[in-house]
Amino acid sequence: MIKLVYCLRRKPGMTWDEFSTYWREVHAPLVAERAEVLGIRKYVQVRTADNAAVHAAMQARNGGSPDPFDGVAELWFDDDALSRAPTPESAEASQELLDDEANFIDLPRSPIWFAQEWQVV
Repeated sequence: MIKLVYCLRRKPGMTWDEFSTYWREVHAPLVAERAEVLGIRKYVQVRTADNAAVHAAMQARNGGSPDPFDGVAELWFDDDALSRAPTPESAEASQELLDDEANFIDLPRSPIWFAQEWQVV
C-alpha cells in the first residue's frame, strides 16, 4: 500500500470548529462517494487537538516551531496507484475534491505527498 499524507491548514478567517465541522460533515462524504473511482482503500482524518497550552509546550520543547497543522488526511492506495493513468471519471472526481478543498483548506500552506509506512511498534 502507498499512502497520501495531506497536512491541512484551515482557510484564513475560518475557526477551528468551522474547519473541523466542514471537513467531517461535508468533505468526508464527498471523499467516501468517490473512493472507489479514485482507488482509495482507506481514508482517515486526524484532527489536531484544540489545546493551545499543549501546542505551546510542544513548540517550546522544540526550541520554537511553526504552528501545528489543523489536521492530517491520510489516504491509502494500492502500490500501483502512482503508475495508473487517470480515467475521465477519476480526473473528474479528483477535480471535484480539489474544488471542495478550496472551501476550507489554505491550499498553498498545506503540504501533500505520497509516502510508504514502516510500522515500528
